[in-house]
Amino acid sequence: MSSSTKALAGKVALVTGGSRGIGAATARALAEAGAHVAISYAASAEKADGVVKEIEDGHGVRAAAYRADQADPAQVAELVARVAADFGRLDVLVNNAGVFAHGTVDEQDPDTAALDHQLAVNVGGVTAAIRAASTVLGEGGRIVTIGSNLAARPTSPGMADYAATKAAVVAYSKGAALDLAPRGITVNVIQSGSVDTDMNPQDGPTSDAQRAANAMGRYGRPEEIAAGVVFLASPSASFITGTTLNIDGGYLA
Repeated sequence: MSSSTKALAGKVALVTGGSRGIGAATARALAEAGAHVAISYAASAEKADGVVKEIEDGHGVRAAAYRADQADPAQVAELVARVAADFGRLDVLVNNAGVFAHGTVDEQDPDTAALDHQLAVNVGGVTAAIRAASTVLGEGGRIVTIGSNLAARPTSPGMADYAATKAAVVAYSKGAALDLAPRGITVNVIQSGSVDTDMNPQDGPTSDAQRAANAMGRYGRPEEIAAGVVFLASPSASFITGTTLNIDGGYLA
């Protein structure tokens, strides 16, 4: 793709949780589309640096990695402010960072710390990032959050808390879309299905059931989610806001 045809040439994008999986694939895809890319990470500094080097070497754009705890709203706000200051602007926010905690609602000894952390990252981190980004995004800004099809239909027991966090960001994004539309900023959610990542490998203990649950009978690839992000971040999606894009192999068909 030549520089003259790159849809995001000159734009600056921030991808939270960009050191691996869907986040890393999204960072690469945005760079391929011409954007300068910042990624955040919680602990995987070496992986994050590897993604940065790959982007800079392979796509000729600027990239940088920032450590931030997505469960801490103050760190999230500081992350957004630092990226906007260091790169001189922010055009695209991709809320990708997320965690998964399993547990039925009637467990006798629930891991409440893990469930609270999940809520803090999956909901608190997203809302804090959107609020912070809203102060620096200009006309044509894009906010995309990576959600889950489980928000619409949990597949098995133990998913209630996780599904609720993903449903919450859909509702929040719809409201934020109304707030930011007068400024030409769009806010959307991608509801991903089963995707082959470290958190949910396609050879994991529940992989057969997950494949059987969608129409295509397979796991998605991180690059397939990333393609949806690039589209929603592009000028071609300028009239799309407050919606969910299901990339789930037909799970919700």
